Amino acid sequence: MFLRRILTGGGSLAALRAARAVKDTTGIVGLDVVPNAREVLIGLYTRTLKEIESVPKDEGYRKAVESFTNHRLQICQEEDDWKRIEDRIGCGQVEELIEEAEDELKLIAKMIEWDPWGVPDDYECEVIEDDTPIPKHVPQHRPVALPEEFFKTLDAVKSDPALQSGDAPPQVKA
Repeated sequence: MFLRRILTGGGSLAALRAARAVKDTTGIVGLDVVPNAREVLIGLYTRTLKEIESVPKDEGYRKAVESFTNHRLQICQEEDDWKRIEDRIGCGQVEELIEEAEDELKLIAKMIEWDPWGVPDDYECEVIEDDTPIPKHVPQHRPVALPEEFFKTLDAVKSDPALQSGDAPPQVKA
């Protein structure tokens, strides 16, 4: 009936576009095509913005989620075609964006439950030092030792009486 209406001229141009705009496959095993992905994304992003309001305004997590969600919601509202949405957002297929938005909603609920921003200002964290030797295959990110010349220059600058009086340090000429 839908196709008959389009073929006989009874359908609108928008209906014709909607009929041909659906993907055949996502090309990803286990990820089915969502024919109304734009509407699903708009609903998920709107719900995300509503639920993130439970997080305090000054928290970085809320600011980040609001920022990228508002951006993506705006794109979904501006574009009708799923391909343009994918191209403008640039983070995968709309079906992947749907999964990501659903996961973000789950994370928001967990973050509200965990309340990581609820740490009192006077809370002191216990630091536990562990002297267990680190295996040789584990990289140690330690700063590189400074050259001996650096320490000689530093000692010379500290012992210069002209610098002790508050004068400007001597300029090196190239």
